[in-house]
Amino acid sequence: MHNYGIKVATAEDLGGARSVMLDALYRDFGTGYVPGWHNDVIDLTGHYLAPRRHMLVVAIDRRDGTIAGTAALDSRGPREPGWLAQRYPSGATAQVRRVYVRPEHRRRGLARAMVAELLAFARSDGGYQSIYLHAYRHSPGALDLWQSLGEVVWEEDGIVHFELRDPVVDSGRHEVMPAEFGSHPRGG
Repeated sequence: MHNYGIKVATAEDLGGARSVMLDALYRDFGTGYVPGWHNDVIDLTGHYLAPRRHMLVVAIDRRDGTIAGTAALDSRGPREPGWLAQRYPSGATAQVRRVYVRPEHRRRGLARAMVAELLAFARSDGGYQSIYLHAYRHSPGALDLWQSLGEVVWEEDGIVHFELRDPVVDSGRHEVMPAEFGSHPRGG
C-alpha cells in the first residue's frame, strides 16, 4: 500500500506537476500539447499559483517524493457555447481543471482527495456561485468520479459537462477523506 499526501503546489512542485499533465495529454487524450487549449500547463504559476482565487494541488507519493497527480481550480467559466458560458460565468464559477493521476497510482482515491481540497478552497473563497468542469468520455476513470460528485449538464461530441455539488450542502453522500489527506490551507 502506498502512502500519499495532498498539498497545495509550490514553485518546487511545478516541474513534476507539468510532467503529470503533459503525460496525460499525450498518453490519455492523444492530443499532445495544444497551445490554445493547454497554455495553463506551461504557465502554471500565472494560472494557478499567482491568482488569489486559483489553486493547484498535487498528490505526493511519500515513498520517493514524486508527484503522482494534479488538480487545479480557477475562476474562468467555459467559453462556449454561449448558453453554457452564461450559466457558468467567469468570476462566479469555480472551474475544476487538470485532474490527472499517473496510471500506476490510479484507483487509490487520489483524484477524489485532490478534488475535495479544491472544493474546500472554492467554498472558503465565498465568491463562487457554482462549480463546473468538463471531462472527456474516454478519460480513464473520470466519468465515474464526476458522476459521484455532480450532475451532467450537457454532453457533446464525447465531452461531458458537469456541475459539482458542494459536499457541505450535500453532506452524507460523500465519504470523509482519510486523515492523511487532511486540509492544507493556501498561504498568502
